Amino acid sequence: MLLDSLFFRRSALACAVLAVSVGAAAQQASSPSSPLHAQVSPIVNGMYPSLETLYKDLHANPELGFQEVRTAGKLAEEMRKLGFEVTEKVGGTGVVAIYKNGAGPTVLVRTELDALPMEEKTGLPYASKAKAQFNGRETFVAHSCGHDVHMASWVGTARTLLAMKDQWKGTLMFVAQPAEETVNGAKSMINDGLFKRFGKPDYALALHSSAAPYGTVGYRAGPTTSNSDGMEITFKGRGGHGSAPDKTIDPIAIAAHFITDVQTVVSREKDPAEFGVVTVGAIQGGTVGNIIPDTVVLRGTIRSYKPEVREKLLAGVRRTANAAAAMAGAPEPTVALEAGGAAVVNDAAVVKRTAAALKAALGDRNVTESPPITASEDFSEFLNAGVPGMMFFVGTVNPKDWVEASKPGGKPVPFNHSPFYAPVPEPSIKTSVEAMSVAVLTAMSPPQ
Repeated sequence: MLLDSLFFRRSALACAVLAVSVGAAAQQASSPSSPLHAQVSPIVNGMYPSLETLYKDLHANPELGFQEVRTAGKLAEEMRKLGFEVTEKVGGTGVVAIYKNGAGPTVLVRTELDALPMEEKTGLPYASKAKAQFNGRETFVAHSCGHDVHMASWVGTARTLLAMKDQWKGTLMFVAQPAEETVNGAKSMINDGLFKRFGKPDYALALHSSAAPYGTVGYRAGPTTSNSDGMEITFKGRGGHGSAPDKTIDPIAIAAHFITDVQTVVSREKDPAEFGVVTVGAIQGGTVGNIIPDTVVLRGTIRSYKPEVREKLLAGVRRTANAAAAMAGAPEPTVALEAGGAAVVNDAAVVKRTAAALKAALGDRNVTESPPITASEDFSEFLNAGVPGMMFFVGTVNPKDWVEASKPGGKPVPFNHSPFYAPVPEPSIKTSVEAMSVAVLTAMSPPQ
């Protein structure tokens, strides 16, 4: 997940209240009488040791987007053992596993395969030491976004559903997609004929780990993640000696004007009640202090929820870049705005049914509505293809650490994409498997 903010944006007090509530709910085991919980939980507990082994292996051997050969092969092998019909190399390194169990809905369950180009610093005994080539250079690779949790849970959900196959009818479409971190893996699979070759599902489901207390599930209807657009702007000037700026057109000064001026698009043109962010994350230009360069390159990200806000920000970025150059008498800049992932918009009807089932299985106090996040995710590609569905979030952090982090001066909890992000495997994976299994079983049942 392209993550730029906390998954649950609450005040310190609200975080503390949530964590205490979560801890109490987990201790009270508030739904032991739920029929689904009573059936699913023993199955998950019985298989858990092998899931943790799989998780640690995936964690220690991460691969970057469209390079996930070992990872895809391992998941394909797991699904074949269960009797799924498995097709590999869909959209690059993607895996599609189909299991038919009579007439009924087709439910897509998505996991991601890829990791991040970053170094892990958790100190765990199974920490990643892997390296790979990324943009022409060698980099460390780590599952710091939690995709290893997702994959282990994906396999666990498949095992659980097959153990209960006398209780549902329909088709399971388990999809392991590449390159989520670059938000183009889902599109690659769709462009490779995912729905034409394997049929269009009736529902699509996905989960994502979050730095919330383990044992909890967060959900919402409507916009759940943000639109993501990339920005690369090349400002052109006329180079020269730093002691004679009047003989030059300084692209660094132009870029500086743009960086400050573009924020007025956010603060003065966009409705203040609507979410929108323009961030410049990189600026490159020049070689030494006494030379004014010919060009400066800026790179950044643009985030929003609503299409109309997205269009306003994109237009504002382009207009502000051109204005900054024109003000300096410089040539027109090259403005490249690259569309990334679209916002995940959860289907209200699917969310209503699924949330009710999750609360019955896991307990009301453990399943809560959460605000939208400002990260981006390409699960939206499946939903935008006309498949109603839902993404939900599963906590992975010790509740005690969450409470301590909310106190003044408390140690912050590492969030996704941090080199220190370390999900607690048990019970995080168990909760993920149970939650996704309940979600799929609910989708397989006819609406009441």
